[in-house]
Amino acid sequence: MVFMNTILFFFQGEGGSLFWALAPFLLIFAIFYFLVILPQKRQRQQLQEMISQLKINDEVVTNGGVIGKIKEIKNTSFIIHSAEKSFLEIGKTAVVGKKAE
Repeated sequence: MVFMNTILFFFQGEGGSLFWALAPFLLIFAIFYFLVILPQKRQRQQLQEMISQLKINDEVVTNGGVIGKIKEIKNTSFIIHSAEKSFLEIGKTAVVGKKAE
């Protein structure tokens, strides 16, 4: 309905300028950017910084819920010790946080 009204508005001989027709869409995009995109970008940067600062013997939590202690660091993955005799290789992108001590 709103879309049709906008199209009809463009084809009218008189009326407002193109800016005023697009102003609501620009406003919605700005609100969306500041409430959704920007906080998500900051959170992603903080997570990348935290992952780059991880070292051996830090305890991490993966997106699958596995908790383990880092035993080896590779270029794109970690080897973690999650149980008594269990070693897992996980991708760095699977880490969602550091376990609270």
